[in-house]
Amino acid sequence: MLEGWLGSGLAAAVRTLLACTFLSGVFLQSASADDATTSARARMVTQIEENAAAVGKVGEKPGISTPVLDVMSRIPRHLFVPEDRRRFAYEDRPLPIGYGQTISQPYIVALMTDLLSVDESDVVLEIGTGSGYQAAVLSPLAKRVYTMEIVPALAQAAGERLGRLGFDNVTVRQGDGYYGWREHAPFDGIIVTAAANHIPPPLIQQLSPGGRMIIPVGGPFFVQQLMMIEKHSDGTVTSRHLLPVRFVPLTGGH
Repeated sequence: MLEGWLGSGLAAAVRTLLACTFLSGVFLQSASADDATTSARARMVTQIEENAAAVGKVGEKPGISTPVLDVMSRIPRHLFVPEDRRRFAYEDRPLPIGYGQTISQPYIVALMTDLLSVDESDVVLEIGTGSGYQAAVLSPLAKRVYTMEIVPALAQAAGERLGRLGFDNVTVRQGDGYYGWREHAPFDGIIVTAAANHIPPPLIQQLSPGGRMIIPVGGPFFVQQLMMIEKHSDGTVTSRHLLPVRFVPLTGGH
């Protein structure tokens, strides 16, 4: 933990610097200073901040943290959407990516990432890789990211994309995320990017004591709630409803 010897304020600044350094190396061409999408990303981040201000406090978060915003200001979201949708890549809305799936609204990506409170020593599990954008956002903030996608073509494409862009601490697996990834458990954080009609028990079991899970819960034709699940040091689990959301359903054999 950086806080142990730097103090929380300085540690946050160091994490931001490390994230910026990592990203500048990964995206030397695609996100350089003269990249035509740089200004579009800046506008996207401004919109995220405005949305956060309009929504107000979510959980204990009054707004989106600087490290998360800095990461999102550098990751080329246009490379994670189909070519015919790239002109919309930096608008604050979800976009279809094929197979009935979507890339989430940037504000929701930022909010869920921030609520997870990822630390540089954390191992994180994502359920619902999609095009790989959420995993890319988590990558410079966490020690290791494992991500699962049930659609084989999306899993393969996301793995190739993330590898090509240099996200070396992300591992993609094709499979039913309802059951988690037992081989790499326990996880300090779990983020689910599709709505389940209940909280999957295997994911609770694979959450570390002191860890948290951010997950939308509800049916596809009902109001879904973004929820925070926390497992305490004694193994007890608590949950909180955060705000209404709309996600594609979590699919699989469960």
